Amino acid sequence: MKRILWLSLYSLLSWSVPAEEAIPVVKAPAGSSSGPEVIQLYSQDELLNWIEEGRHLKQVKDDKCQLTQDIKARASVMKVPAYQFLWGDMLAEGVCVKQNAELGVQFMWDAANQGLAPALEQLGRYYWKGILVQADLQRAEVFLREAAGAGFLKAQIEWVEFLLAGHGSPLDYEEAYHWLHNAVIGDKALHRKASSLLTRLAGKMPANAVTRAKRMH
Repeated sequence: MKRILWLSLYSLLSWSVPAEEAIPVVKAPAGSSSGPEVIQLYSQDELLNWIEEGRHLKQVKDDKCQLTQDIKARASVMKVPAYQFLWGDMLAEGVCVKQNAELGVQFMWDAANQGLAPALEQLGRYYWKGILVQADLQRAEVFLREAAGAGFLKAQIEWVEFLLAGHGSPLDYEEAYHWLHNAVIGDKALHRKASSLLTRLAGKMPANAVTRAKRMH
């Protein structure tokens, strides 16, 4: 599976479906009877930010499911990776649609096959924990490593946790340490968690490997 940097996905997906071409959807504003207002389907930057923060499903609910058919079209017809992931998650969780976990996971696979890091991470976590699918550590290893290597912080943390749980290979320790050590983490609690994980991982590594892993490049 070709590795695609998570940060480059913004430019890739924005090129595929420009924000200014978002499909207009008409709905009546809350508490108003004077007429409908036009709202825009989520821009790529908005959707990717929500996915990264884990609040994409909440946003769909907050919009009272009025964008459901447009999301489906972006996923099924236009095959935009971010929308494939969103639609897959909606199906898997039964958000605004009848739950269909099998089809939902398939859409996540479609997004992952296009290199979308959150899709890679989520599938890796599902196969690690046995969520919706049977636990498969080999698949989990592939997905989590790819997502971590793409620069997705959530996956970088989970990849270190996966290795500390005794999975994967000690040969991956140095690379995993390097990725997480050089990640920029604004959230203080998450920063402390990452520091704790790195300390534990360093305890399993030779000192010279830790030194190498701390280098920027």
